[in-house]
Amino acid sequence: MRIAPFITLNDADRELLQRWSRGRSTPARLVLRAKIILRAADGARNDVIAAELGTGRLLVGKWRNRFAESAVPGIEKDAPRGGRKPVARDAVAAKIIEWTTQRKPNNATHWSTRTLAKALGTNRAMVNRVWRANGLKPHLSKTFKVSNDHRFEEKLVDVVGLYMNPPERALVLSVDEKSQIQALDRTQPGLPLKKGRCGTMTHDYKRNGTTMLFAALSVLHGTVISACMDRHRHQEWIKFLKVIDQQTPAELDLHLIVDNYATHKHPKVLAWLKRHPRFHMHFTPTSSSWLNMVERWFREITDKRIRRGVFRSVPELIEAIDAYVEENNRDPKPFIWTAKAEQILAKVKRARAVLDKMASE
Repeated sequence: MRIAPFITLNDADRELLQRWSRGRSTPARLVLRAKIILRAADGARNDVIAAELGTGRLLVGKWRNRFAESAVPGIEKDAPRGGRKPVARDAVAAKIIEWTTQRKPNNATHWSTRTLAKALGTNRAMVNRVWRANGLKPHLSKTFKVSNDHRFEEKLVDVVGLYMNPPERALVLSVDEKSQIQALDRTQPGLPLKKGRCGTMTHDYKRNGTTMLFAALSVLHGTVISACMDRHRHQEWIKFLKVIDQQTPAELDLHLIVDNYATHKHPKVLAWLKRHPRFHMHFTPTSSSWLNMVERWFREITDKRIRRGVFRSVPELIEAIDAYVEENNRDPKPFIWTAKAEQILAKVKRARAVLDKMASE
């Protein structure tokens, strides 16, 4: 007659097994094994444990013996399964990866699970499993643009230096314009948000005009100086520079980070800057709007106040923008720049190498 091995538990193992047996996030198989060992440690027979837990006596004996041999590690992991290696399935998986990354369907820009499964003579579940295992998402894509500015490195180091090591007795302001903000009114009232249902709004709208938002974000404090204007010419740019001049302490130098838009370099703008020597202009490289921190703030105001807003007139839109800026300045939260210039340059160098290789092929 076989005798089940006697199970003894130290305090640490008992505490761990009890936690597993009660854990909601613990895998069900591990919960069952923990309960088996806890009852075995109490002296219960295998048939009694099996009846209590609604499982088989042989299964109880298996995990009891495994714990007696290897303690907790013996029940924590399953033993390797026998059988031959699935050579055919691995070959299909390799083909799925190859076709997904190196080929395109004849009449589409990317594969779906159905189209690729049909082309390879397999099933959708297999394609989906391989994609998940290898992090492949052909339905998604990211946009990018590598700057061709011949002074890219010089401008990058200059701007990142202002972010990470700003000069003393000076304000660093990230400045830009958000153009063509539309005052949109929906054609019908939307349904409000409620439990089990998201809010709704009509897909069509009525245009009630546009405005231009000029904004200067303080890199140190997170406060914003703003002004809405009808147009975006050098006259409006000079007018906004005057607003910045009035709303900042006169004893501080002002370092403005701006893009290469022609308005910012107009002769009359340069003449105005010459008469106001506390203004220092720092230009981002071409095609590098991501380097201007105020773009991140523009995304905030777009997501939180503009995109889903309803505006019956341009003054109503401007009022909403001004209210958002006022609330922002009441409790400002600055964005923290962490990427060093060397890291960015290394990444850009890798991207250029890939582009050059693709161009030569």
